[in-house]
Formats: sequence, structure tokens, C-alpha cells
Amino acid sequence: MATTTAARHLDVGPRRVALDPEGYLVDLDDWSPGVAEALAAEEGRALSDEHWEVIEVLRDFYRRYQMAPAMRPLVKAVGQRLGPDKGRSIHLMRLFPDSPAKVAARLAGLPKPTNCL
Repeated sequence: MATTTAARHLDVGPRRVALDPEGYLVDLDDWSPGVAEALAAEEGRALSDEHWEVIEVLRDFYRRYQMAPAMRPLVKAVGQRLGPDKGRSIHLMRLFPDSPAKVAARLAGLPKPTNCL
């Protein structure tokens, strides 16, 4: 007998967005800036312009490579796009405490990075 894990849902305006048990989107096409704001609010954070810069880098990375980057490739991608001051793990840790690659990927509507626990 197969067991299924009940998905969570996030209400964003009139839309109900399905989330997996870790809070990632079940359907990546459900992402919108409003979904990102709702996911951030659920975690008690507000998205600043600096957050949005990193989210856009992540979404571009995913479009290019069809995967969400783990921490090292994320730092490199942010540095290449936004400059050396922002392309540092300390900057990303300040914006996305705990696990920048996982938290930022979730807010960007991407799957969990493969090498992140």
C-alpha cells in the first residue's frame, strides 16, 4: 500500500498554491512575485530589493541550467551578476539565514537544490 504525504497549501489572493512538505512549490508554474511574498511572510520575512536581486539570479540560473544551485554555485552566480560585494556567502546568509541556497530557491519558486540537506 502506497502512502502519500499531504501537501500544504498557500492561499495567495484567490489562488490556492500547493506546496510539498518542505514548503517548495509542487508546480513551478504557480510561482509569481505574490507567491514569493506570501512564502516570505509565512517565514516572518519581508523581501527587500536585495532579496529580489538574488531571486532573479536564481530564476535565471534555473532557466539556463534546469536546476537550482547549491551554495557554492549560488555565490558564484550572484557574484558574476551583482558584483563581488554581493557575491559573498556572508551577504547571502544575512539575506537568507539558515541555508541561503534552500531558502532563496524556495522563495524563487524553484525545486530544492540537489546537494542541500
